Parts: sequence; structure tokens; C-alpha cells
Amino acid sequence: MINIQTDTRKIKTGDTFVALRGISSDGHEYIQKAIENGATKIIAEEGSYSVETIIVSDTRIYLNEYLKKTYNDKLNEMNIIAVTGTNGKTTTAKLIHDSLNLLGSKTAYIGTIGFYIENKISDLANSTVDLCDTYDLLMKAYQEGCNNVVMEVSSHACSMGRIETLRFDYVIFTNLTQDHLDYHKTMGNYALAKQKAFKNLKQEGSAIINIDDKYNEYFMLKENKNVTYGFLNGDFKITDYNMTSDGTKFSYSYNNVINSIETKLLGKYNTYNILALITLLTILGIKEELISNVVSKLNAPVGRMEIVKLRSNNIIIDYAHSQTQLKNIIETTKEITKGNIYTVFGCTGDRDRIKRPIMTEIVAKKSNYFIITNDDPHYENTQQIVEDMIRDLELNNYEIELDREKAIIKGINLLKENDALLILGKGHEEVMVINDQRIPCNDRKIVESYLETLEEK
Repeated sequence: MINIQTDTRKIKTGDTFVALRGISSDGHEYIQKAIENGATKIIAEEGSYSVETIIVSDTRIYLNEYLKKTYNDKLNEMNIIAVTGTNGKTTTAKLIHDSLNLLGSKTAYIGTIGFYIENKISDLANSTVDLCDTYDLLMKAYQEGCNNVVMEVSSHACSMGRIETLRFDYVIFTNLTQDHLDYHKTMGNYALAKQKAFKNLKQEGSAIINIDDKYNEYFMLKENKNVTYGFLNGDFKITDYNMTSDGTKFSYSYNNVINSIETKLLGKYNTYNILALITLLTILGIKEELISNVVSKLNAPVGRMEIVKLRSNNIIIDYAHSQTQLKNIIETTKEITKGNIYTVFGCTGDRDRIKRPIMTEIVAKKSNYFIITNDDPHYENTQQIVEDMIRDLELNNYEIELDREKAIIKGINLLKENDALLILGKGHEEVMVINDQRIPCNDRKIVESYLETLEEK
């Protein structure tokens, strides 16, 4: 869709290749490969090549200016909605996508679970892809006649310049909890990275902020129009909340008017996600009765508290992979479970080691029994991951089964009556990443396949 690339693997015949200098690699080393793959123009800071070449002082500045000049006028014809935060990005963004499409306003989604224009188009490598890929997806949405694009914005994307040329019509902050400190080092740095999305807000746009979160001040920028939501306070404030096995009912106040909402989504954390959606839809001018009707129809995204029934038991598959997410999903499950709660989970390799024992302690205290298993070890030794997880753990209500499929089957076999099995960490994902291998692995497919064998017996 766009004709400029920074990755030689994505070059098509006739494309321009921009050689960017990075922390660990230099695009100038790949120029010959770009030409072999079909590039007919090279943007570089030095050198002479066999195709048209433009030498500039800073290739990153050139790329940014080219993208803005070539495509931003078209992108400005759509609402671009950014959602950032530690937890809830995917759910909030996908709910926005689904709601606006139900309301007849064609909307695309770019994020963790893929690229959607009404329906799924493709998977993506990251929650926020690189800058050229982002423009490519945005232009596809434009060509398809979308009125809106909602996109997840990660802290890594903010830090690495993947959004710096974009201007957002709306930016939503969900929350900030400990995560990615292997990269950001401190919570302050983490917050400042995400703050960059709010500095990219258009002058006429709105910042939608969870006022209950203790880091909210990082996102309440003076130059922005700020709208807040929360349980404790906010322009949109929860006044009543009740969860049942079928969903959640709550009321919220806005402009001194109380409105009632019913949703199929479960839990307080999902109520925050729904309230962020309601805030946006209200700002967009959607009437309350339409909002209420649409919200009642929404389902959680794939891999987010997906429930598979086994007699009186619930098998729940969820992407939860941080301390707050684990706490939220287990506490919500407790509210709808009469029997025991069992958990299958692991910690990702080559990521923040500090949070591993914290996560394990949460699971140990809140589950009756749990099974430690693999969750994308990448290049890290699995034994090291497990040792980190159980360091200083006083409870012994667990076992270790690194084969994820076997661990899930063991968890299913623990279920008796009115119990719940939580399978956490991978959610919608289709592969297990071990070293440089991507091995097929989908939690829901494992569950359904095993349940079929039980039915045959």
C-alpha cells in the first residue's frame, strides 16, 4: 500500500528503502539486500549504489517528513483513536472497534490480536508495529473507506519512534502497573514513554484518562482537553456495580444524570474498559440509549476471559501475564465460582525477572492449586524461569509440568463440580516461542481437543 520501507524483507519491486541506524543494527548494511529484493531508490546517510540514491544527513528525519507529507492528509480524514496502558488495551480497543461498526461507522483495529476491518484481516508481529507497517495498515483502512481506526499503543512503540509522525483524535489511558521494567527500568520512565501518545493529540482532540490510577497526572497534560472516568471520581463515574455469572450491571453518572448499563463482560476491571468506551462514544455524540444497546451486545475479544464449559465447571482462557491482570482475573473468577480454583500459568522468558516471584505468589495465594508451565521461554533456560518464579515461595500448592499441553490436561482433570480452571498467559496466541522456533500452541484448541476425547469415552 505504501512504497517506502525500512525492512528489506518487506521490499516490493519499485519500493524505496530507507537505511535507518538503530541501537543494535545499521540499515546501511542491508542496502544491497534491499536492491536485490527490488528496491529502486535508496535513502542513506552515506555511500553510492547501483540504483537512484539520495544522501541525507539523517534518514530517520527524512522518513518521518516523507510519511507526514505523503500520507497524513489522507489519514486526517479518519478518526485515529489510540489506547495505551499496561492492562486493558486490547479489550478497550477491540470494544471500540466492535461498537463503532455496530453503530454503522466503519472502523479498523490495529493491535495485539491482529488487524481488523470489521473482520480479521491478518495477525501482527507486535501490539504496535513499526512505523512503515503502521502507515501501511492505516492506508489500507483509508482505502477501504474506514471512518475510524483504533490502535493499541505500547510503551515500546512510544520509545522507539513508532508513533512519532501520527496525530491522534482521541487517546485513552487505561492504567499503569509494573511491567516492562527490564526495558524502562523505573515506573517513571514507563509512564513518560506512554505520555508521548498524549503529546501527539490533535488540538481539537480529547484525552480520556482513568482518574483512579495513581499515575494519572502523567497523562493530564495542560494543553489537552482531558476527560476522566473511574469508580472513585471522574467526569464519568461509576455509582453502582453488581456482577452475576452472566455478566455485569452498573450505573454511571455524567453531567448529573445516572445511566444504567448491562454487559456480558465480567469483572470490575472490564467495567473500567466499558466505561472508557462509553466515555469515547459520548464524546463522539452517540446518544445514551444507543450506547446502552450496543454495549449489551458486546463480547470480550478472543483470548480475554474466554469460557469453555465442562459440566458445571468453567475453563477460562485469558491473556493475563502481569501481576495486576492475574489478580483481576482470579478475583473475578472467585466471584462466580462456588468450588475450587485451579490455575495453569508460566512466565515469559527474556523479560522482567523481578515480577516472576510476585506473580507466582499471587497465583499461589488466590488459587487452591496451580501448575507451573512454559510460556514463551524465548532464549532463556526454562529451569531459570521456574527458579525465579518459586524463589521464596512459602506455599507448596503447586506442581511443575513444563509441557503446556500436558499441564492444561492435568488442570482439566482436577475439575470436579462447580470448579474453575484458569489457563493464563497466552490467550489468543497460536505459537510457543522457544529459541528461534515458533511451535504451534493454542490454549483453546488444546482444551477443545481434549474435551472431544472425553466425550468419546
